Parts: sequence; C-alpha cells; structure tokens
Amino acid sequence: MTGPWLSVDLDKIEHNSRTLVELCTQHGIAVTGVTKATCGNPEVAKAMLRGGVCSIADSRLENIHRLKAAGIDTSYLLLRLPPLSGTDTVVDSVDMSLNSELSVLQGLSAAAGKRGVEHDVIIMTDLGDLREGILPDDFMPFMKEATRLAGIRIAGIGANLTCFSGVVPDEHNMNRLVGLADRIEQRFDLKLKWVSGTNSSGLELIASGGMPTRVNHARLGEAILLGRETVHRNPWQDTFQDAFVLHAEVLELQNKPSLPVGTRSEDAFGKQPQFEDRGVISRALLNVGRGDIDVEGIMPVDARFRMLGASSDYLAVDVSAAGYDIHVGDQLAFSLNYSALLAAMTSEYVKKCFGPDYGAL
Repeated sequence: MTGPWLSVDLDKIEHNSRTLVELCTQHGIAVTGVTKATCGNPEVAKAMLRGGVCSIADSRLENIHRLKAAGIDTSYLLLRLPPLSGTDTVVDSVDMSLNSELSVLQGLSAAAGKRGVEHDVIIMTDLGDLREGILPDDFMPFMKEATRLAGIRIAGIGANLTCFSGVVPDEHNMNRLVGLADRIEQRFDLKLKWVSGTNSSGLELIASGGMPTRVNHARLGEAILLGRETVHRNPWQDTFQDAFVLHAEVLELQNKPSLPVGTRSEDAFGKQPQFEDRGVISRALLNVGRGDIDVEGIMPVDARFRMLGASSDYLAVDVSAAGYDIHVGDQLAFSLNYSALLAAMTSEYVKKCFGPDYGAL
C-alpha cells in the first residue's frame, strides 16, 4: 500500500456488541447499533447485528442506502433530524426518524400519505445539552399538533446528551424524560413503544442500576466500536478498544535535532508548534498526515514512540527509544479516538482492511 490503512477486526466489534447488548438487556433496554462513525459500513453493521443489536441507526441517508444496497435486512433509524426538503426520501429510506419540528412532521405525514404507509417517529426533547429537541415546557403544545397528523405514528420520545455540551445522563434528567413520557401517554391516550434516553454516555448509569426502568432504548456507537463509555472515555469491561488500528509506513528514518534551526513563523496550518530540546533523536517520517486523518486523535500503540507533529502529508515520530528495531518500510500502529476514527473512515486516502486476513475493501 502506498498510503496509511485502517485494520478493522469484525470479531471484536461483534464481541463488543454482544457484551453491551447483554448489559442493556439485563436492564430492559434494547440496543440500536450506530454505524455513522464508519460511514455506514456494511461489514461493521453485520458484525453489530451478529452481536445482537435490534436495529441499525445512522445520521446520513447515503450511509443507510449503502447498507440497504448491501442487502442488510433490518430496521433503520435516521439519527439526524430529517431535512424538510427530503421528507419523501426519508419515508422511502428508513423505518423511523428522530424529530423536533412540526413542519417536518407535516412533510413526513404528507409523504407517508402519498405512499399509503405509516412512518414511525421519536420526538426528541432537549434536557440541557442544547442540541436537538423541544424544550420540556413546549412539549405538550407540540404533541397536541403532532398527534393530529395522519401517516405519522409517534413511537416514542427521546433525548440526546453529552454529544454537544457534555451534559451527563443522570437519574434526574432521565426521570424528567420518563415523567414527560408518562404525561404524554395520559394526556393524549398514547402508548409509547420507546423511551430512547441514552447513547454510549449512559453505560455507567445503566450498569449502576440508576437508569429508570421506563427508559428502554439505547443508541450505541462509540461504545461498540471503540469499547469506551463517553463520559470519561474509560475502557468498558469485557470489550476491546483495538477493533480499529491505524497503520502508517516509515518513509524516512534519520537522526536529526529535536529543535528546529532558524527563524520560525507559523506552520502550514497557522499554528506555532512547540518542541522540547531532547538533543539529537531518531526521527521517523510516516506516510500519514492531516490530509488523511485527525492527527490529534491518534496515539502510538508502542509506548516507546512519541509523536512530534504533523503536516498535510507526514507524521513525525520520535522512535529513539526503539533503538535499532525500526527501519524504513516498517509499519507503525496507532490507536484512534472517535474523532480520528470518523476522519479515517471518511478519508478516501485511508484504505480500510477487514480482519482476520485484512483483505482490503
């Protein structure tokens, strides 16, 4: 390969899915696997489904179309709020969508009516993270109008936390969601199938027994893919954190000063990088850079290596502690956080290879 590549261990993704599904099932919670960080990759979706998730969610219709074209027969949830301009496509593409605008629901209603179908919706409320959702005080007037729409089945209510402002799911805000669900059912004579209260940030609350029993749906992406809860980014028990590993080749290996020489200005990205004087070091230049991935989101798997910085095309790594173990042509491995995984999967310059033999896709 001439560029960096990402190894994907599908067995580990399946294992992580199974571990988290078993945890959630013990607490009466169904799990939808979220594939958006992998651009709706069909092999990843299959691994999640083998691990027991009940459906697949993605934020991009293009990704859902990719999954369907690959023959993956499951229920699909659109995670990103539907665009008013695309309500017909949404009804054609997914079984259920998250919603917070009456005009969009009206568009979905019209689209469903033309097709003679019902479209399931989860109405989102904003519990403080200030991303999508109706404020709780405005929820009842909204529901009064929403329940009048033909072709729309209100399957549940939901909330999203942590992703935008970092607000953590806790017993207080989850009980607010449950209380809202109870009031809706009483006021509008509805039976909600789903109270979709959490994502990967809610695992600790679930495991501690603090999640209200009425919350019965979780949307899990990062926890499955990277084996981490998303409040503290701690590894989750009995999961793998290395289902995805970035590999980059050493293009140049030379002894060079650790400090730049000469008058300095900003780098190519408008920053002024800082360097530590460590004398002459063994400096490896790798075939991955900011044009390929989110460099700040990767970390060498080998603790002897130290990242020095990156340009568009190169990553510089101090490999002095490895002695003579590193040569030109060697592949160095890096773990990824969520941001780096998303960037790597999106990048056309990073080849995706699936285990165990890592045949390229």
